[in-house]
Amino acid sequence: MLGKIAEWLKILVVLAFLWPVLVQCRGNIRHYKFNVMMTNVTRLCSTKPTVTVNGKFPGPTIYAREDDTLLIKVVNQVHYNLSIHWHGVKQLRTCWADGPAYIAQCPIQPGKSYVYNFTVTEQRGTLFWHAHILWLRATVHGAVVILPKHTLPYPFSKPKKEVVIILGEWWKSDVEAVVDEATQSGLPPNISDAHTINGLTGPVSTCSSQEGFNFLVEPGKKYLLRIINAALNEELFFKIAGHNLTVVEVDAAYVKPFETETILTAPGQTTNVILSTNNKNGKYSMVTSPYMDSPILVNNKAATATLQYIGTHNSSTAFTVSPPRNATSIAFNFMDSLKSLNSKKYPAKVPIKINHSLFFIISLGLNPCATCYRGFRIVAAINNVTFVMPSVSLLSTHFFNKSGVFTDDFPGNPQNAFDYTGVPPENLRTMEGTKLYRLEYNSNVQIILQDTGLLSPENHPMHLHGFNFFVVGRGKGNFNPKEDSKKFNLVDPVERNTINAPSGGWVAIRFRANNPGVWFFHCHLEVHTTWGLKMAFVVNNGNGPNESLLPPPKDLPKC
Repeated sequence: MLGKIAEWLKILVVLAFLWPVLVQCRGNIRHYKFNVMMTNVTRLCSTKPTVTVNGKFPGPTIYAREDDTLLIKVVNQVHYNLSIHWHGVKQLRTCWADGPAYIAQCPIQPGKSYVYNFTVTEQRGTLFWHAHILWLRATVHGAVVILPKHTLPYPFSKPKKEVVIILGEWWKSDVEAVVDEATQSGLPPNISDAHTINGLTGPVSTCSSQEGFNFLVEPGKKYLLRIINAALNEELFFKIAGHNLTVVEVDAAYVKPFETETILTAPGQTTNVILSTNNKNGKYSMVTSPYMDSPILVNNKAATATLQYIGTHNSSTAFTVSPPRNATSIAFNFMDSLKSLNSKKYPAKVPIKINHSLFFIISLGLNPCATCYRGFRIVAAINNVTFVMPSVSLLSTHFFNKSGVFTDDFPGNPQNAFDYTGVPPENLRTMEGTKLYRLEYNSNVQIILQDTGLLSPENHPMHLHGFNFFVVGRGKGNFNPKEDSKKFNLVDPVERNTINAPSGGWVAIRFRANNPGVWFFHCHLEVHTTWGLKMAFVVNNGNGPNESLLPPPKDLPKC
């Protein structure tokens, strides 16, 4: 009898020791509430009613730890339809919570609510959330910070403090009115009036009293900056006067650390950097400015903020010079420096045997429009297909096996080949349709994203919902399958969820389709998404419940 009691006591001691670990593996449940409301916001010495979450611009930061479950109730108190996308969260088997309106769900109608319910699995780092309908994400956005498990510390020295830095754009006019005017004319919308750092522009010539973000630091410390590009239409440089930055993560995936003076981030991308405060006491400017290497009009005004060492009072600010807006060498050097950490704990699981080899050309075009200026409207396309948004949810249509909403015959290759970066064809019309591409569960996919010179070459930050992918190659001009494939990096390519298809060039990505659902793939320049530069993948269920899409939640919004 005493022997059995001793054995039970041993078991209880072991359980007591393991219990914290077991709890951590299971994760916690975290509740958030987003009240989407109109709030008067003043920027550039002008006030306008603005769509915000909980009255904040930018919106609140979502904090979670790997394996946590998030229950985020979104209450729509504005007159727009609404949905929220958790950008970069893989949403394993929970495509219903992904957020893009009319793709994964019907929008939340005014006066209604919806609880986004998902678990953060096998991810840690910086992501962000934003509205995914109309152009509401101009002000409806915020950070998602996913902390690693307690048993898996950062693969770099623990910083003194972590700071979220959100880069964005600001229009003095109502953004939706700007878009409506452009839609009616068939021409590009007006560019933004300013850039922002954490919602603030800093002083500008038209409003010298406009405050900027101020960041207090202690000397001799290390700070982790979680930098997010929430801008609608512009790639952005970011730098701090007198300080280099050590890049340690992009899109919630660790990279081999490297030091740089300037980072480049496209809309939808995130970058974590270590800032070492090893300069003399003082104030140092932080600046973000646009990158554009094509003859496209952008907002060329920089936003500024201040890095201030504690104990500094009346000293002048040390300024820095923004890179030229067409600083392609700086942009390419930064992108070429990004490599996956590829360690034992964080291996780069690059797909080798490919089941679907796709070649997507990205282009602009002109389609007839009787009511538009000059009788045509600018459109955008992938493989000459301008995507037409449905009026119901594609995911529901797929799940309930309904017909008549979409077809799964999206072309995997261009129907008509031409010199993509050379002389364009005379006919700039595109096909229009709601076409999807179907993938078997666990199939390996390679996509070559080829920019074209139709109307104008341009960088296109392409975002894939539901997956990360590996960027195995990049180049200028037309992709050469025989020669360029030999140069692919299949060892430690950077892992991302959003990647630039470079102006006048190509980029190659690979991913494993191990997440059932309907997953949006689109340019994260909002102007191009509006013009139709988007498509979606249908990923079939695999074998058994663990490889199948969960049923829809009971409060899923209806169209």
